[in-house]
Amino acid sequence: MMIEKHISALLYRYQCVTVPGFGAFITETVSARFNETSQTFVPPKKTILFNSLLQQNDGLLANHIALEENISFNQAVALIYEQVNSWKNTLHEQQVIYLKNIGELTLNSEDKIQFEPVGSTNYLTSSFGLSAVVATAITNEQTKPTKVVSISKSKPRLQWVRYTAAAAALIGLYSSVSTYQEYELYQEKKLAVEKEVQNKIEQKLQQATFVIETPEIITQKVAEVTKEVEKKPFHIVAGAFKTEAKAQILTNELKEKGYENAKYLDPSKHNMRPVVYNSYTSLEEAQTELRLIHEKVNKDAWIFIEN
Repeated sequence: MMIEKHISALLYRYQCVTVPGFGAFITETVSARFNETSQTFVPPKKTILFNSLLQQNDGLLANHIALEENISFNQAVALIYEQVNSWKNTLHEQQVIYLKNIGELTLNSEDKIQFEPVGSTNYLTSSFGLSAVVATAITNEQTKPTKVVSISKSKPRLQWVRYTAAAAALIGLYSSVSTYQEYELYQEKKLAVEKEVQNKIEQKLQQATFVIETPEIITQKVAEVTKEVEKKPFHIVAGAFKTEAKAQILTNELKEKGYENAKYLDPSKHNMRPVVYNSYTSLEEAQTELRLIHEKVNKDAWIFIEN
């Protein structure tokens, strides 16, 4: 059994998730930041660290697995230790362990475990639904001083119109500069309120276990969305990789550059995973977007038609 999905689920609610006999995954909150490469404001998120010294069983992971898999606590502990032994054997064979939506684990020359976070998942619940905001550059035209024109007294209405236009230009400039400051202030207030709510929710979750049945309407919606995705066989490819980890890294880079629909597809017959900017319902639509990507981003991008 792969236990990374249970680790991932717990990282949303807890700062530290310990894998007994192996180490602990620790989350650290990072404030919103400006990415100069992609010219975007990135919302707050949780980064993941790994500490191989924290190995004592606190019961958190085992209890979660027992509840989710409907097995006893002792059986869950046994499954964890079985997985840990498998991981250790993999590392001693100088192979990479990839934990989906978490990261990669390797063994360095000093036989110490090295961790590299991989994946676009944001474990900060207060940032759920937030995406990167593209910054609007201030052009030279916007920063040119307003030209003062002498207006005769016989045209008071024209003079008022010109003053109003100058004031509007200054307001527009101020709005462009203050957008990120307002965004940061809003996020700080929103984070404070949601943190208080989250603490109350966690107290309730620690006292009881809730089983939520999936409503039939949600199942239907998922089926409809899946059907829509299947109708987009035309993909613009940015690159292709044999390993899932490298495909995930490029996918994250594309998302930071503003391609929110970027993803990697299932391996091809040559065992290569294509990473795509976006998918389209028609070839004409894909060709139109490909021309723009060739001009501005990547002249080596190409169209892949999925059978």
